[in-house]
Amino acid sequence: MYRFVTPHRSGKWYPDLETAQAQANAIGAGFLDTRTGQFVQYPDTRMETQTLADDGDQIAA
Repeated sequence: MYRFVTPHRSGKWYPDLETAQAQANAIGAGFLDTRTGQFVQYPDTRMETQTLADDGDQIAA
């Protein structure tokens, strides 16, 4: 899971980096060049990551 955080805003958690970057662009945490796919985060912006715990639970059929 990925999200971008600025001193004044926290983005939502997204399952992939590309989606997180697109949303960071929308909240003003960075710039996404859609032509090249290059993302530049603005000063004082940081990327946070989080792993989901796999507790091994399975849905009974």
